Amino acid sequence: MTVLEIDTPHGPANAHLHPAGQAKAALVLGHGAGGGVTSPDLLAAKDVAVSEDVSVALVEQPYRVAGRRSPPAASRLDAAWTAVLDELLAGELRGLALIAGGRSLGARVACRTADATGATAVLCLAFPLQPPARRSGDPSPSRLHELDQLTVPTLVVQGERDRFGTPPPATLRTVARVPGDHSLRTHPEAVAAAVRAWLPDVVDQAARAAVPG
Repeated sequence: MTVLEIDTPHGPANAHLHPAGQAKAALVLGHGAGGGVTSPDLLAAKDVAVSEDVSVALVEQPYRVAGRRSPPAASRLDAAWTAVLDELLAGELRGLALIAGGRSLGARVACRTADATGATAVLCLAFPLQPPARRSGDPSPSRLHELDQLTVPTLVVQGERDRFGTPPPATLRTVARVPGDHSLRTHPEAVAAAVRAWLPDVVDQAARAAVPG
């Protein structure tokens, strides 16, 4: 594993690289709002990906590198993420089809930027579908539109007791419900099984599409 410091418009980010021997594609994952890249679900997805000949980068956003727990505005997160992916795809992950994703906040960033980064698929771990009600008691708006805007194969791995709810499946969206809550900490093997059931076909499709001609 190698850690790269990558400059972004909002400070340095860190990319923890886990290269596969004969990489067919690249999986780049972001962390949750207050967590880091050692979350059990991220590590489970990373291990599956490497075993499927997919190189993995786990990305720490600049605010986490700087020691802050509260994330900045979505526009800053998206800009930093896009800068990191641009750097990786021009360097260590050059020539590999991109599968983008992350857990919770990181999943939202990957969804919003999928077109800009050229992602061929998206992996969402614990997508925070419905935020808590506002102080007024009014329901907060759903974030389903961030998933619905995707035009590439998508996997959502969601805890059965996730307080944010579960998005519905769709034509390009597979939803796997696993034991646990929003943290996805208690059953990483279930997360791994869900990713393993989805990833090989997506990788093969992405690899074929990346072949010139």
